[in-house]
Amino acid sequence: IKSHRDLPLKLNQWSNVVRWEFKFPTPFLRSREFLWQEGHTAHSSYEEANEMVMQALDLYKRVYQDLLCVPVVPGYKTEKEKFAGGYQTTTVEAYIAGSGRAIQGATSHNLGQNFGKMFDIKYQDEKGESQIPWQTSWGLTTRTIGVMVMVHGDDKGLVMPPRVSPLQVVIVPVISKKLTNETADPYCENILADLKAQGIRAKYDDRNMYNPGWKYNHWEQKGVPIRIEVGPMDIEKNQVRVAVRHDGSKLDLPVEGLGAELSKLLDEIQTTMFEKAKKKRDEHIVKITEWKDFVPNLEKNNLVLAPWSDPKDAELEEETKARSKEESLKNAGMEGEDERTATSVAAKTLCIPFDQPELPEGTKCFASGKPATCWVLWGRSY
Repeated sequence: IKSHRDLPLKLNQWSNVVRWEFKFPTPFLRSREFLWQEGHTAHSSYEEANEMVMQALDLYKRVYQDLLCVPVVPGYKTEKEKFAGGYQTTTVEAYIAGSGRAIQGATSHNLGQNFGKMFDIKYQDEKGESQIPWQTSWGLTTRTIGVMVMVHGDDKGLVMPPRVSPLQVVIVPVISKKLTNETADPYCENILADLKAQGIRAKYDDRNMYNPGWKYNHWEQKGVPIRIEVGPMDIEKNQVRVAVRHDGSKLDLPVEGLGAELSKLLDEIQTTMFEKAKKKRDEHIVKITEWKDFVPNLEKNNLVLAPWSDPKDAELEEETKARSKEESLKNAGMEGEDERTATSVAAKTLCIPFDQPELPEGTKCFASGKPATCWVLWGRSY
């Protein structure tokens, strides 16, 4: 970068990263090596940089919510939790109902001018004066897949949102003495052609070495959103039996117009999966104003929205984290926990949500008793 004409500079890369400082893995969520997308930009003003930060964060929000059916809470990180050396960090925070824990979905940072000063990055503005650019950085990793698996998966295996499922519909014939492959194949292949004509990612499982029950289990484990079962009675009635993966429901549909009908059903599944996850998440977000309600709600697998005095007070935040850990361990009759654990009982700040509830005048910080300035979302996190 030499001139204002070089700005904004926008770079993006997909790369594998190895954490050399890494010690303790968490299946699905944290591994020594991972694939990520990382963006870096440089701008002439804070306003331009901040607009880029919010654009990237909105993209990540849409990846989680529109594609993966995972609801997230967007917000700012506190001073203690923000990217080291950066000016401001924004985040999207997800919730995993099975464990009652939060997980940081993705972050987008306004790095400010600090790194420009450190590495002597300068440009000439329109007046010929030397300026330091405002930088941003934002990234998304394969952790997203782990979050999706943990939010939607059940005891049978994966549950895939239709928009990201490699296979959206699988057709399984119920081969028996009453239904041979010679009869089933043309019937099922016609259905397959109809589905593909509608843009549906579909497969006809005509393997003879496995029985129908084995195939049902196989595709349920893989989380395929819709299974079509074809038995002898279905062919007689010119229909199919449709099994929906995420809720186990079944319905009979006529073959005529099946592709169009399943296209609508896939959209409905996408919407329903998101609403189901959001309902679970919302049921576990609790607003409190006093310390006595803090740890008991963490024990109930809740995320806690609490009034906070100062997002820049890292010392108070660390004290609150330690205090919550001590109280939780005492309640559980434990003397301590392994420092390597990925599931500490300590609470931490997740974010200062963009969507702030009304803060009545005179509200006190739940931890310090000082006047509160904002609501902060707390939780046990991975």
